[in-house]
Amino acid sequence: MSSPQILATDLDGTLIPLHGHPQNVTDLQELEQKLREQNRTLIFVTGRHLESIQDAISRHSLPNPEWIIADVGTSIYRRTGESDFEAVEEYQSHQAEMTETFPIDKLRHALEGIEALELQEEEKQGRFKLSYYTDPVHIEPLTDRLQEFIEVNSAPYSLIASIDPFTKGGLLDLLPKSISKAYALNWWHRQQDRNPEETLFAGDSGNDLAALTGGYRSIIVGNADPQLVNQVQAEHNRAGWSNRLHKAEQVATSGVLEGCQKFGLFD
Repeated sequence: MSSPQILATDLDGTLIPLHGHPQNVTDLQELEQKLREQNRTLIFVTGRHLESIQDAISRHSLPNPEWIIADVGTSIYRRTGESDFEAVEEYQSHQAEMTETFPIDKLRHALEGIEALELQEEEKQGRFKLSYYTDPVHIEPLTDRLQEFIEVNSAPYSLIASIDPFTKGGLLDLLPKSISKAYALNWWHRQQDRNPEETLFAGDSGNDLAALTGGYRSIIVGNADPQLVNQVQAEHNRAGWSNRLHKAEQVATSGVLEGCQKFGLFD
């Protein structure tokens, strides 16, 4: 197996340094230097929207990626300048075709009145993403209810449930069916004619699950929920992969660097 050439990474809880962890900041600087010196491709793969990502780049002195997969896999952006990005319209058109029988506005209207669902701020919604907050105790029953709605109405959507690693609140994202961070990353590889074997993925939370178990060599950072770690390990075992997962001892940024070194991203 050849060494990876691409780092695709989640942001919050993964690449972004954790508060009170100065080693994360030091390791971020080392990571950026090595990516630049060895001309590795960097892709951000995050639930954030573009404006929030650009704010994080500035606030945390993150390296500028060549590509961004945003909005939990419903948007892809390419960098066009030092800090300018443009949406990949082919991907938007692809999702428009997927949802033309049940547009996102129709879905949003249909779910109004479910008390346990709190619509997230407008800037956190997307052209093909409908996002809610909920109390963690409601995640399981809401997941069942929403899945039933999707099936009964033949709505072309799928549901991703996760826990915010900082607020500990519940997050529910409705996306076009099969769309996820992994789907978007796979689509990007096909469009760019890149081999998935070139890519190393890093994550920490539930909305990283599809990518962490999608066949990429993967890093799960040390601050990830133990239940997620066990789930990812079980999926790798089931697939017969013995060398595609690194469970980092270090947290967040330091765990990403640890995994990059483990998998040989840097010479």
